[in-house]
Amino acid sequence: MTHFKFDNPILRIQDLFFYYGEKEVLKSITLDVPRNQVTAFIGPSGCGKSTLLRCLNRMNDMVDNSRMAGSMLKDGMEINTPELDTISLRRQIGMVFQHSNPFPKTIYENVIYGLRIAGVKNRQLLDEMVEKSLQGAALWDEVKDRLQESALGLSGGQMQRLCIARAIAVNPEIILMDEPCSALDPIATSRIEDLILELKKRYTVVIVTHNMQQAARISDFTAFLYMGELIEYNKTNIIFTTPAKKQTEDYITGRFG
Repeated sequence: MTHFKFDNPILRIQDLFFYYGEKEVLKSITLDVPRNQVTAFIGPSGCGKSTLLRCLNRMNDMVDNSRMAGSMLKDGMEINTPELDTISLRRQIGMVFQHSNPFPKTIYENVIYGLRIAGVKNRQLLDEMVEKSLQGAALWDEVKDRLQESALGLSGGQMQRLCIARAIAVNPEIILMDEPCSALDPIATSRIEDLILELKKRYTVVIVTHNMQQAARISDFTAFLYMGELIEYNKTNIIFTTPAKKQTEDYITGRFG
């Protein structure tokens, strides 16, 4: 399998295994994630792509009876160590989930949630970050006059962009997205995809998607996983036009999955 070795990857995963109890979910994953690019994880349901995504900011730590073995380096620093401050890590590596999950608070309070936890109290700074983050999530023009209204009154697509604004408000380096468009209509999906292409100018984006066309449209690199193993990882245009493995070709042409 092609192992891309980037000169200065933001993440370097080496020989990563993950277990739920006795069940081996990820098997010897080795993968570099390049900076300021969109990397997509694809594969059939249950192949381990969301589990791998959640390893990257240690979200799986919250799952009872789970464990991870192997190495994950962020800018050369080991992530897979008990001494790591996971709260600090999750500020650097934000997450946007499959179903938008705004808090039952105002739009304003949703955006600054992470900043409040970090102890930021300066109202002017908070106001500036709300505007900057909502603009960064392509939502400012739609909600700038509604900041004190409940976030739960937004449409599904707006809620997902609000969750992206919340993720970028704490100024992360990496944004993880777990099927961010699966619950959205085509128009909202298109807006999120446009937004992802904008976000990679400032952040590294890693996205799990079950939508082949979406991966082809927005990602620079694509990793195909099957039954917990990384089958192929390459530039997206190569994966979708001349994959090296028949298994990859069978999946992207719809023969299984």
